[in-house]
Amino acid sequence: MGYIELGQQEGARLLAGGKARPDKGNGFFIEPTCFVDVRNDMRIAQEEIFGPVLVVIPFDDDEDAIRIANESDYGLGGSVVSGDKERGMRIARRIRAGAISVNGGMSITGDLPFGGFKRSGIGREWGREGIEEFLETKAIAVRA
Repeated sequence: MGYIELGQQEGARLLAGGKARPDKGNGFFIEPTCFVDVRNDMRIAQEEIFGPVLVVIPFDDDEDAIRIANESDYGLGGSVVSGDKERGMRIARRIRAGAISVNGGMSITGDLPFGGFKRSGIGREWGREGIEEFLETKAIAVRA
């Protein structure tokens, strides 16, 4: 709820949601929430909000969208939606995040490596890469 209040204080417009949902059971549940009129320097755009909170930031072209996505200190996951799958893939390859969904592809499943870039963490869980983190690799060198 603090991020929702902060977004409004920073000047973003709450388009939908933003209310607590105590009727959903024990825990801290909120409605799916969407902010518009968001600038990329706002905390709601820069920080990882682990909740159903979406910020909408307009962009001029692909380069601008990639720049906006990569300006964050975080990089856990993201999504690209495009009518041109190859264009979406080109953009996804350039975004610095650990998992990118293109046109609704499932980028987070138990058989794929999961983890972030930048301040979202180092290393991977799940998938082959996650299992390899538990291995102890030894190198032995013998003079020839």
